[in-house]
Amino acid sequence: MIRRTLTALLLLALLLPAVYFGGIAYFLFVAAFMGTAAWEYSQMFRLRAFRPASALTIGAVLLVLAARAFQPDDAEIVLTASILVAMLFHLSSFERGRNDAAVDLTITLAGIAYLGWVAGYLIDLRQLPYGAWWLMLVLIVVWIADSAAYFVGVRLGRHKMLPRLSPKKSWEGYAAGVVVGTTLAGLLSRLFSQFGPIELSVWQGLSLGFVLSALTTLGDLSESLFKRFAGIKDSGAFLPGHGGAFDRIDSLIWAGVLGYYWIRFLLL
Repeated sequence: MIRRTLTALLLLALLLPAVYFGGIAYFLFVAAFMGTAAWEYSQMFRLRAFRPASALTIGAVLLVLAARAFQPDDAEIVLTASILVAMLFHLSSFERGRNDAAVDLTITLAGIAYLGWVAGYLIDLRQLPYGAWWLMLVLIVVWIADSAAYFVGVRLGRHKMLPRLSPKKSWEGYAAGVVVGTTLAGLLSRLFSQFGPIELSVWQGLSLGFVLSALTTLGDLSESLFKRFAGIKDSGAFLPGHGGAFDRIDSLIWAGVLGYYWIRFLLL
């Protein structure tokens, strides 16, 4: 618990100035996490004798994120080019005798799409008007909702959500996370509107909190699916007490997507 707490405090000390300053500082923070997660992602599949292109996956993820951060109009071109390069690599692998090259290609492409393109919404969210405020609102709601789900699930959980995939998750914990996340977002909406530059009604805050706390769990469950397939508990040891980078981005990736579209289409 001490290592877990110290790691969390260190991450917070790095995250807060990165979110505040944005730009290159925030990009480097996101890129460090997603690049490490891409390496862990590739290694998980290698445990099952598949061979995704690890270096290519990491490089493509970083390039897609960089395009989203600094040249958003070119991001689709970068993604498309990355797909073409991955295809050429695995076609060559098949010619060299790798019979499962088609599966390897699929894994490589999924990693680029998930950890590069989908995770890129965390950058898009920061680049909205008053993006630092929106980003912190989204992150706080998801973190607190996840914590509430965990602690209530451990103490009161009786009905398992998906016992084969994630035996520690319960419907009681999930319900607690949704209630706490929704309520917290409603409260923060008034606080942020009063002391910050964004305008958000209580009902808008409640709806944002509900969407985030109800749906980001899917990211957590999806990453559990990857780890069950690989037969491992943690994706790595990048974060002492927390596991790997891939373990920590589960809900956050979808928080970026959901938060971005909710804010952009309903408010801006």
